Amino acid sequence: MMELLKVDTVEQVMKKMEDYFKDLVLEGQEIHIADALGRILYEDVEAPLELPEFRRSTVDGYAVLAKDTFGASEGLPTFLNNIGKVEMGKSTELIVNSGECVYVPTGGMLPSGTDAMVMIEHAEHLDELTLAVYQSVAPGENVMQVGEDIQKGEILLKRGRKIKAQDIGALAALGIEKITVFERPKVAVLSTGDEIVDPFSKVQLGQIRDINTYALSAMIEEFGGEIVHRLVIQDEYNQLKEKAAEVLKDCHVLVISGGSSVGTKDVTAKVINDLGTPGVFVHGIAIKPGKPTIIGKTNHKAVFGLPGHPVSAIIVCKVFLGYLLDRLQAQEAGEHKTIYAAAAANIHSSPGKETYQMVILEDQNGEYLAKPIHGKSGAITLLTKAHGYIRIDTNKEGIEKGEKVKVVLF
Repeated sequence: MMELLKVDTVEQVMKKMEDYFKDLVLEGQEIHIADALGRILYEDVEAPLELPEFRRSTVDGYAVLAKDTFGASEGLPTFLNNIGKVEMGKSTELIVNSGECVYVPTGGMLPSGTDAMVMIEHAEHLDELTLAVYQSVAPGENVMQVGEDIQKGEILLKRGRKIKAQDIGALAALGIEKITVFERPKVAVLSTGDEIVDPFSKVQLGQIRDINTYALSAMIEEFGGEIVHRLVIQDEYNQLKEKAAEVLKDCHVLVISGGSSVGTKDVTAKVINDLGTPGVFVHGIAIKPGKPTIIGKTNHKAVFGLPGHPVSAIIVCKVFLGYLLDRLQAQEAGEHKTIYAAAAANIHSSPGKETYQMVILEDQNGEYLAKPIHGKSGAITLLTKAHGYIRIDTNKEGIEKGEKVKVVLF
């Protein structure tokens, strides 16, 4: 008699993952900032110095004592003696007294005694020494003060931040050459099935090109993971167990696609249980698509048994494996791009299941409409057409037309 799956809710699965995988951790590694784009910070980065390190002009113009310009206008200018200029990229020993000024280029250092900058457009040389100022400035105007950008010891970037191009610029500005990031989570992807074949070889009628190995590997790399093995093997117990035990030595997470339901040839759960303790702790989730998902742990390694149908496998990978990889890298769970849209039609859910509905987004008069698209879980083009998905909670009967929904973007 076929065994029935004892399903957990999505919330129960997340809680179990927190408990079972609490000892699964990643190490930190030091890298050069030139290689840091997209990596995840392992520890906070503190500013080793103030930025800027000197008072800096934000405009081309003249460094002045602001009080000397008070009341200046087009009809009644203030006259100052120009006593010199500051060279770009050089310090200055000039000292400015009341009634004097100094030319300073954008980014240049303000000389001692000055507290503001008059833009070059608001001043005019009457002769080599005399400058007419036609607009008043306030103290600090057009000037970046020492430490105004960041103070020494201030946290520049927090642990768990995914490094962006602008972050690398800030690190360079502070003279930080190397940072410590999380090592990439190492993941092996095995697809099982007697019918699954190399997508680039000659395919016989009845055979299916391997989709999941490539799609899941790409998604895992989007999550920051590193694919250390990517294989297709037959849906046979001894072969699957042998290969799984072999690749587990090199990875933090093993993903097995196919063989997760309770049919006679679905051996993934038995393999996970026999690889080591504690074995399978989730077999069946109240989710659509993806109900027969397996999650287990063997000797401090995480193992996921995903459905063989591509849509189901990719959704489960995004929701649950993505959650784990985020947690391992100290990122807030669910930190994915989302937008809000109005449902373009009534959307039904499956009773007792958390439903993930693929949608297409359309811009209508400046507002987004989310149009549901439907297809079988084996139809990979369902995902290529979709811009994202909406999640319908277990206890919600569905979405009404016009209702605001949150769309998680692919």
